[in-house]
Amino acid sequence: QVQVTESGGGLVQAGGSLRLSCVPSGRASNWLAIAWFRQTPGKEREYVAQISRYGNSAIEDSVKGRFSISKDNAKNTVYLQMDGLKLEDTGVYYCASRPLGEDDYQYWGQGTQVTVSS
Repeated sequence: QVQVTESGGGLVQAGGSLRLSCVPSGRASNWLAIAWFRQTPGKEREYVAQISRYGNSAIEDSVKGRFSISKDNAKNTVYLQMDGLKLEDTGVYYCASRPLGEDDYQYWGQGTQVTVSS
C-alpha cells in the first residue's frame, strides 16, 4: 500500500512557528525526492520546498528565510519547519513523493491544515 502521511498542522498566531512532518510508506518510501506544496484560499496549489534523498534541498522564493526543509533518514521522515508565519501562509499543506526512476511526484498525502491568525 502506498501512503504519504502529513502531520503537524494547526492554529498558530502570526509570527509563530510550526513543524510539519511527512512520512512516506509502501512504494512511496522508495523516493528520490519529497516535496511540500500548499493550497491557500483563492489560489491554485503551489510548490513550497523539496529535498532529495541525497540531501539537496530547495525553497520557493516567497518563503525563503522563513521555511526550511530537512529529513531524518532513521525515522524516514521529512520536515517542513515554518517560522515567522504570516496570515497568507494559511492553507492546506501537502507532501508528495517522487519515486526513484520517475519524473514527477506521484504519491500525495491528504494534506494538513495550517491556519495563521492575527
